Amino acid sequence: MLNTVTGVDKSSPVRRHIHIGDALVAINGHKIEDVLDYRYWSYESRLALTVRRPDGSEHVVKVKKDEGEDLGIDFEEYLMDRPWGCSNRCVFCFVDQLPKGMRKSLYFKDDDARLSFLTGSYITLTNLSEREFERICALRISPINVSVHATNPELRARLMGNPRAADIMTPLRRLAKAGIEVNCQVVCCPGWNDSEELSRTMRELSELYPGVYSVSIVPVGLTKHRENLPSLTPFDAASAAGTIDRVEAFAAECLEAHGSRIFWCSDELYLKAGREIPPDEYYEEYSQLENGVGLIRLLETEFMDALEDVTPDAGRPAGFTIATGVSAAPLLNKLLLTAQGKCAKINGSVCAIVNDFFGHTIDVAGLITGGDLIAQLRGKKLGERVLIPAKMLRHGEGVFLDDVTLEEAGAALGVPVVPIGGSGRELLDAMLGI
Repeated sequence: MLNTVTGVDKSSPVRRHIHIGDALVAINGHKIEDVLDYRYWSYESRLALTVRRPDGSEHVVKVKKDEGEDLGIDFEEYLMDRPWGCSNRCVFCFVDQLPKGMRKSLYFKDDDARLSFLTGSYITLTNLSEREFERICALRISPINVSVHATNPELRARLMGNPRAADIMTPLRRLAKAGIEVNCQVVCCPGWNDSEELSRTMRELSELYPGVYSVSIVPVGLTKHRENLPSLTPFDAASAAGTIDRVEAFAAECLEAHGSRIFWCSDELYLKAGREIPPDEYYEEYSQLENGVGLIRLLETEFMDALEDVTPDAGRPAGFTIATGVSAAPLLNKLLLTAQGKCAKINGSVCAIVNDFFGHTIDVAGLITGGDLIAQLRGKKLGERVLIPAKMLRHGEGVFLDDVTLEEAGAALGVPVVPIGGSGRELLDAMLGI
């Protein structure tokens, strides 16, 4: 059973009553089918847990805890169920652009509403049964992240290769009516859903504010592995600038009408257009950080704030190299020079890693492989350590996309490879050697 207990935290309020091998059947009489049920019904401070022992007997465990406190139970599967796969054939799908021979899990197309609630992933709403949709509305777990791409029904169906994808506005209206906050994304493909179609999408989504709370517009990512896939055109400086102008103009209207811009372009579009990233206040609550919206501005803001508290004699002279993607390298070099201007002991450099694995049109740090890192840094003077953004690695693990481990990369380069978090403070501390 996927609701079988595999671990109980030492601080768990049920550590003396629930053991490895037990199965969680119900909470306060409500059947637990998956992690959504578990999270929702375990929120209260007084619980009656129905537990099935390995011998098949069932017992009720009564629990008193703080409201919202986690029960601290691990299950055989995080979702307590099998993940829901994607039923679409999107023309821009990144998974379809992966080369052969990578680990099997990378080829699984996730489209699971439960993961949207729990980890912030984006879903299309095309594979939800009516029963599941009603359950989401009844539980009112919020927010949910939805990949819209276009509100024109015919265009959305073509973009996503699925006739069931055509009508997105009806389910979005239902979610908004149920009081669920929705964050949306538009993967923008020149010649498909940009220009007037993008304006239509923004106009129709804005009518659902504040139900539709924020929308990111991100450029399509195209790798060199697109054999037998639909022909798509990448953004260039001119098309990126035109899209930014269109989004910013409509966002200004939304700010006037609703008190929020609602719509933001990803940092990647600004970089492609060769434009400055907007100031800190432009991003309001930074509600679309996971889609790379305002990430550069927030990093710089946090870095500069942290630098104000640093004394000129801080840091240590041990050299280091910061390895990152091509798009982020100019910013990191700017921040490094700024820090060196205040703290003379900081002794480092920035190296942009060109993405040979996926193709040079992919320039973000999160898609750099261990193989490219090693190939392009080997033989260089790296100092005592190589610093990389933690997002280069599989979440929670020290493994790159191509299964090269941190240890293997460090051994190949002759110095430790150290992942650093995404905040400006963490970046500065890494430069200082803290």
